[in-house]
Amino acid sequence: MAYELHYWPMIPGRGEFVRLALEAAGADYVDVARLPEEAGGGIAAMMDGLEDEPVRPPFAPPYLRDGDLVIGQTAAILLYLGPRLGLVGADEADRIWTHQIQLTIADMVAEAHDTHHPVGVGLYYEDQRPEARRRAADFCENRIPKFLAWFERVLAGNPAGPQHLVGGAVSYADTSLFQLVEGLRYAFPKAAARALAQAPQVAAHAERIGALPRIAAYRVSERCIPFNEEGIFRHYPELDLG
Repeated sequence: MAYELHYWPMIPGRGEFVRLALEAAGADYVDVARLPEEAGGGIAAMMDGLEDEPVRPPFAPPYLRDGDLVIGQTAAILLYLGPRLGLVGADEADRIWTHQIQLTIADMVAEAHDTHHPVGVGLYYEDQRPEARRRAADFCENRIPKFLAWFERVLAGNPAGPQHLVGGAVSYADTSLFQLVEGLRYAFPKAAARALAQAPQVAAHAERIGALPRIAAYRVSERCIPFNEEGIFRHYPELDLG
C-alpha cells in the first residue's frame, strides 16, 4: 500500500522534506492534495483528513497516513519513515542523532519563516516589513552562519567521513540538509553564498545529495514544486542582507 502524504499542493514547504526522503528511497507514495478531486484528492480531502482522527489528530499538514496510522509533524514523520525506507542507521544512537539533526534543521526552517512573518502568521508580509527587515538582518548576519557552522562541524566529525551527516550512507537528515541549503540559496542568495563560503563541507554535501540519481530526477520532474513566495523560503530582495 502506498504512503499517503498530505500537504499543500502549491508550495514545497515543510512537506518537501518528507517528499525528498520518499523520493530518495524510491518509495511508493501518493501526494493526496495534488490529486484531482474526482480521484479523492485536493485540498478539501487533505483538510477533511485532519478531522477524521478524533483521538490523535495531526495539528496541520504535513501529515502521513500509513494504513490506519496517521503521523503529523515533519520530524516525527521522518523518524517513522527512516527505518522503513532505509534512510537511518540500525543503531539506536544513530537514529537518535539523526532525529536530533532533523530537529535542528526544523529550528532553522522556523527562523527562516519568521524573517518574513516576524509579527504574526495571519498578517501579510506587507503589514510587517520594518520588523521583517530587522529580523532578516539578524538571521543573515548571525543565525545562518551559526547554523551552517554547526552542520559543518557535524560533517567534519562524522567518523565515516564528511560525505554524510550520520554514518556512511544517505539518511533523511542528508536530504533535509540539502533542502535547507537550497531554500537558503533561493531566499537569501547573497547571505547564503557568504555563509556557505565559510562552510565548504556543507556546500559540497548539498552538491552531492542533489546529484543523487533519484533526487536529481525528481528535481527536474513535474512532481517537484519550485520555491515561491507563498512558502517558507521566500525571496524578498530587501531581506537578503548579504
